[in-house]
Parts: sequence; C-alpha cells; structure tokens
Amino acid sequence: MSQRPWILGFLLIGIFLMAGTVPAQAGADNHRTPDGKLKVLYHIDGSDVGTAKYAMALINKHIEAEGGPDKIDIKVVVHGPALMLFDKETVDPALKAKLKAVLDKGVEPEMCQVSMKLFDRPLDKLTPGFQPTAHPVAVKRIADLQEQGYLYIKP
Repeated sequence: MSQRPWILGFLLIGIFLMAGTVPAQAGADNHRTPDGKLKVLYHIDGSDVGTAKYAMALINKHIEAEGGPDKIDIKVVVHGPALMLFDKETVDPALKAKLKAVLDKGVEPEMCQVSMKLFDRPLDKLTPGFQPTAHPVAVKRIADLQEQGYLYIKP
C-alpha cells in the first residue's frame, strides 16, 4: 500500500509535464503557414523616415536570415503618419530603394484604407507597390494577423 501513493504521484507529475508541452508546440505551429513558412508582421506607423528605412532594411535582412522569400511570409501594415513617408512626390530616395528591394522579394505591403482617406492619399498618390489593407482599419488588420499567428515586430 505504501507504494501506490508514490506511483500515483509519479504518474501525476508525468501527466503534468506532458500537458505543459502541448500548448507550446501548438503555439509554435500557429506561427507557420501550412507549407512551413514563418509568419511575421511588420507594423509601421510613425513619421520618422529613419525608422521606416530601418524597418525596410530589417524586412530585407529577415528574408535573407530565414533562407529566402520562399521560407517566410511577411506582412507589412503601414498607417497613420507613416503614410506620408510613402507619398510618391516626396518619398525619400533611400526609403524608396529599400521598399523596392522588399517588393522585389515578393512582399506586398498594405496601406491603411482609413489613413489614405484621412491624409487624402489614394494608392495612385503613393509609391507603387502598396495595396489597401484587407480590413479598412489598420489596427483591426494587425489584430487579425496576430490572431492568425503572425509574429509582431514594430521597429
């Protein structure tokens, strides 16, 4: 009889340890597409051109670090004051070049539909390559992507 409490305790510890690993594995799977690409979301909303250039450089390096565009699914959501950084008449040449580099690797950045209305800048007034956010409100789009398992990065 004295052995049963010890065995029961050992079994309970084993079950507890096994149960603790399931959510971690399930969460890790949620950060990958069905074909194994890492899902990452970059969020750009500030008016500092240096930060926007840095974000584009990070995206480019992240693609390289993962082993190329076929290994990573990057979403870029731009909104608020950052929209004005991508006005095609006034865009910083270095920012434009960095944006083109990530576009050439297959990234399809999204511009907030509400911001485009607020700043009176439709897509044709922005640097080419943007598409409207899948949801009109960028923060809703960002939340939806996080819910889908996209890892959030805000440079």
